[in-house]
Amino acid sequence: MQDDAHNDDDFSLFTEQMRGVKRIHDDRADTGKPRIDNRQLANRRQNATVTQTNIKVDGLSDQFVIDVGAEDELYWARDGVQEGQMRKLKQGQIGFEGSLDLHGMTVEKARETLWDFIAEATRFEVRCVRVTHGKAARLDGKRPLIKSHVNTWLRQHPQVLGFTSCMPKHGGTGAVYVMLRRTMLEGRDE
Repeated sequence: MQDDAHNDDDFSLFTEQMRGVKRIHDDRADTGKPRIDNRQLANRRQNATVTQTNIKVDGLSDQFVIDVGAEDELYWARDGVQEGQMRKLKQGQIGFEGSLDLHGMTVEKARETLWDFIAEATRFEVRCVRVTHGKAARLDGKRPLIKSHVNTWLRQHPQVLGFTSCMPKHGGTGAVYVMLRRTMLEGRDE
Protein backbone atom coordinates (compact mmCIF):
# COMPACT_ATOMS: atom_id res chain seq x y z
CA MET A 1 0.00 0.00 0.00
CA GLN A 2 2.79 2.36 0.87
CA ASP A 3 4.37 1.84 -2.59
CA ASP A 4 1.11 2.91 -4.32
CA ALA A 5 0.92 6.06 -2.19
CA HIS A 6 4.58 6.79 -2.88
CA ASN A 7 4.05 6.29 -6.66
CA ASP A 8 0.99 8.58 -6.58
CA ASP A 9 3.08 11.28 -4.86
CA ASP A 10 5.83 10.94 -7.49
CA PHE A 11 3.29 11.14 -10.32
CA SER A 12 1.65 14.20 -8.75
CA LEU A 13 5.01 15.91 -8.38
CA PHE A 14 5.91 15.05 -11.97
CA THR A 15 2.65 16.35 -13.44
CA GLU A 16 2.92 19.49 -11.34
CA GLN A 17 6.45 20.14 -12.67
CA MET A 18 5.37 19.50 -16.26
CA ARG A 19 2.45 21.98 -16.12
CA GLY A 20 2.80 24.45 -19.00
CA VAL A 21 5.41 22.35 -20.84
CA LYS A 22 4.56 21.70 -24.48
CA ARG A 23 5.41 18.47 -26.25
CA ILE A 24 8.01 18.75 -29.02
CA HIS A 25 6.65 17.27 -32.23
CA ASP A 26 9.77 17.75 -34.39
CA ASP A 27 12.37 15.02 -33.90
CA ARG A 28 15.18 16.80 -35.81
CA ALA A 29 17.84 18.79 -33.97
CA ASP A 30 19.00 22.22 -35.08
CA THR A 31 22.70 21.62 -35.79
CA GLY A 32 23.60 25.29 -36.17
CA LYS A 33 25.28 26.66 -39.25
CA PRO A 34 24.75 24.73 -42.50
CA ARG A 35 27.49 22.35 -43.56
CA ILE A 36 29.53 23.06 -46.64
CA ASP A 37 28.23 21.19 -49.67
CA ASN A 38 31.35 19.43 -50.97
CA ARG A 39 29.94 19.01 -54.51
CA GLN A 40 29.10 22.70 -54.71
CA LEU A 41 32.54 23.53 -53.34
CA ALA A 42 34.21 21.27 -55.93
CA ASN A 43 32.15 22.86 -58.74
CA ARG A 44 33.08 26.37 -57.63
CA ARG A 45 36.74 25.40 -57.38
CA GLN A 46 36.68 23.84 -60.85
CA ASN A 47 34.83 26.81 -62.35
CA ALA A 48 37.32 29.21 -60.80
CA THR A 49 40.24 27.39 -62.41
CA VAL A 50 38.50 26.91 -65.77
CA THR A 51 37.66 30.59 -66.26
CA GLN A 52 41.15 31.72 -65.30
CA THR A 53 43.25 30.87 -68.34
CA ASN A 54 45.87 33.55 -67.72
CA ILE A 55 49.03 32.75 -65.78
CA LYS A 56 48.28 32.84 -62.09
CA VAL A 57 50.93 34.21 -59.76
CA ASP A 58 50.02 32.76 -56.40
CA GLY A 59 53.02 33.79 -54.35
CA LEU A 60 53.97 30.22 -53.44
CA SER A 61 57.64 29.88 -54.31
CA ASP A 62 59.68 26.75 -54.97
CA GLN A 63 63.03 28.55 -55.01
CA PHE A 64 63.84 27.21 -51.56
CA VAL A 65 62.01 24.08 -50.40
CA ILE A 66 62.39 22.93 -46.80
CA ASP A 67 63.23 19.23 -47.13
CA VAL A 68 61.41 17.07 -44.54
CA GLY A 69 61.41 13.35 -43.82
CA ALA A 70 58.47 10.96 -44.16
CA GLU A 71 57.94 10.67 -40.39
CA ASP A 72 58.97 14.24 -39.48
CA GLU A 73 56.29 16.14 -37.57
CA LEU A 74 55.48 19.51 -39.09
CA TYR A 75 54.82 22.58 -36.93
CA TRP A 76 54.85 26.28 -37.73
CA ALA A 77 53.10 29.37 -36.36
CA ARG A 78 53.08 32.92 -37.65
CA ASP A 79 54.47 35.54 -35.23
CA GLY A 80 51.71 36.66 -32.84
CA VAL A 81 49.69 33.43 -32.91
CA GLN A 82 49.02 32.32 -29.34
CA GLU A 83 50.74 29.16 -28.13
CA GLY A 84 47.46 27.99 -26.60
CA GLN A 85 45.77 28.09 -30.01
CA MET A 86 48.60 26.11 -31.58
CA ARG A 87 48.45 23.56 -28.74
CA LYS A 88 44.70 23.11 -29.37
CA LEU A 89 45.37 22.76 -33.10
CA LYS A 90 48.05 20.10 -32.51
CA GLN A 91 45.74 18.14 -30.19
CA GLY A 92 42.96 18.18 -32.79
CA GLN A 93 40.73 20.34 -30.56
CA ILE A 94 39.99 22.84 -33.34
CA GLY A 95 37.69 20.94 -35.68
CA PHE A 96 38.55 21.08 -39.37
CA GLU A 97 35.71 22.05 -41.71
CA GLY A 98 37.33 21.07 -44.98
CA SER A 99 39.83 18.50 -46.17
CA LEU A 100 42.09 18.31 -49.22
CA ASP A 101 44.01 15.27 -50.44
CA LEU A 102 47.06 15.98 -52.60
CA HIS A 103 48.10 12.32 -53.09
CA GLY A 104 49.26 11.49 -56.61
CA MET A 105 49.38 15.09 -57.84
CA THR A 106 52.30 16.74 -59.57
CA VAL A 107 53.97 19.55 -57.64
CA GLU A 108 52.42 22.17 -59.93
CA LYS A 109 48.92 20.67 -59.68
CA ALA A 110 49.28 20.35 -55.88
CA ARG A 111 50.31 24.01 -55.58
CA GLU A 112 47.39 25.22 -57.68
CA THR A 113 44.89 22.98 -55.87
CA LEU A 114 46.17 24.03 -52.43
CA TRP A 115 46.01 27.73 -53.34
CA ASP A 116 42.42 27.38 -54.62
CA PHE A 117 41.38 25.31 -51.61
CA ILE A 118 42.68 27.89 -49.11
CA ALA A 119 41.05 30.70 -51.12
CA GLU A 120 37.69 28.90 -51.01
CA ALA A 121 38.02 28.14 -47.27
CA THR A 122 38.83 31.81 -46.63
CA ARG A 123 35.72 32.90 -48.55
CA PHE A 124 33.61 30.65 -46.31
CA GLU A 125 35.34 31.99 -43.16
CA VAL A 126 36.59 28.49 -42.30
CA ARG A 127 38.82 28.43 -39.22
CA CYS A 128 40.67 25.15 -39.76
CA VAL A 129 41.23 22.68 -42.63
CA ARG A 130 43.14 19.44 -43.06
CA VAL A 131 45.59 18.98 -45.93
CA THR A 132 46.73 15.41 -46.64
CA HIS A 133 50.11 15.54 -48.36
CA GLY A 134 51.20 11.94 -47.83
CA LYS A 135 54.68 10.88 -46.83
CA ALA A 136 55.72 8.27 -49.35
CA ALA A 137 59.42 8.21 -50.13
CA ARG A 138 60.29 8.91 -53.75
CA LEU A 139 61.78 6.35 -56.09
CA ASP A 140 65.02 8.34 -56.31
CA GLY A 141 65.46 7.95 -52.52
CA LYS A 142 64.96 11.64 -51.75
CA ARG A 143 62.60 13.05 -49.13
CA PRO A 144 58.79 13.16 -49.72
CA LEU A 145 58.21 15.73 -52.45
CA ILE A 146 54.65 16.99 -51.81
CA LYS A 147 55.09 17.00 -48.01
CA SER A 148 58.21 19.16 -48.30
CA HIS A 149 56.49 21.57 -50.69
CA VAL A 150 53.34 21.85 -48.55
CA ASN A 151 55.54 22.60 -45.53
CA THR A 152 57.17 25.42 -47.51
CA TRP A 153 54.03 26.78 -49.23
CA LEU A 154 51.91 27.02 -46.09
CA ARG A 155 54.57 29.22 -44.45
CA GLN A 156 54.31 31.61 -47.42
CA HIS A 157 50.51 31.83 -47.66
CA PRO A 158 49.15 35.08 -46.19
CA GLN A 159 45.94 33.42 -44.89
CA VAL A 160 47.77 30.69 -42.93
CA LEU A 161 48.25 31.45 -39.23
CA GLY A 162 49.86 28.11 -38.41
CA PHE A 163 49.91 24.39 -39.10
CA THR A 164 50.86 21.18 -37.38
CA SER A 165 50.93 17.46 -38.18
CA CYS A 166 47.61 15.74 -37.50
CA MET A 167 46.59 13.30 -34.80
CA PRO A 168 47.08 9.67 -35.96
CA LYS A 169 43.31 9.24 -36.55
CA HIS A 170 43.41 12.13 -39.07
CA GLY A 171 46.53 11.10 -40.99
CA GLY A 172 49.41 11.59 -38.54
CA THR A 173 52.59 12.83 -40.21
CA GLY A 174 50.96 12.39 -43.63
CA ALA A 175 48.62 15.35 -43.08
CA VAL A 176 48.47 18.76 -41.39
CA TYR A 177 45.81 20.80 -39.61
CA VAL A 178 45.96 24.34 -40.98
CA MET A 179 44.62 27.30 -38.99
CA LEU A 180 43.42 30.09 -41.26
CA ARG A 181 42.95 33.81 -40.77
CA ARG A 182 39.31 34.87 -40.87
CA THR A 183 38.67 38.26 -42.41
CA MET A 184 35.35 38.92 -40.65
CA LEU A 185 36.96 38.35 -37.25
CA GLU A 186 40.29 40.00 -38.06
CA GLY A 187 42.40 40.46 -34.97
CA ARG A 188 40.70 37.73 -32.95
CA ASP A 189 42.63 34.92 -34.66
CA GLU A 190 46.13 35.92 -33.68
